[in-house]
Amino acid sequence: MTQSNNKKGDHTFSFEKLNQDDLNLIEAAITVLKANFHPLKHQIGCAIRTGSGKIYSAVNIGSSIYGPCAEVVALGAAISNGERNIVSIVAVKKVDDKYPVLSPCGSCRQLMLDYAHNATVLLNFEGQPVKAKATDLLPGPYENSFTTIVRSTGSDIGR
Repeated sequence: MTQSNNKKGDHTFSFEKLNQDDLNLIEAAITVLKANFHPLKHQIGCAIRTGSGKIYSAVNIGSSIYGPCAEVVALGAAISNGERNIVSIVAVKKVDDKYPVLSPCGSCRQLMLDYAHNATVLLNFEGQPVKAKATDLLPGPYENSFTTIVRSTGSDIGR
């Protein structure tokens, strides 16, 4: 597996090249977005692979006041179906006739640390899809009693 280290500001990222499972996950995110795209309501597709091997896909939910990101919706679907081990996650956006991989927003990065800190996240780095550990994507994350307990157990989500 090829790794590259990239420095942005004071933080160094370590990325790995994508494999066939990653490409299949991207395709699942593209498929859900193609099926549900709406220019105002659903512009982002997400797919999550769990430890059971199942893939949960979702789109963002746009509204006039607040709309959760596709990552939030897909993670909620996985959790609602009893999944507790999130292996990997990716989001895509429709740009003309293409569906590039997106980097997660800050809120989603925090959510991944809280619910899937052992997961691999596929993201866009300088125009290329790469993957990194969720723990590497948010230096100085928010900490409270919830995050301390979840991260100290070494497991994701729990019951």
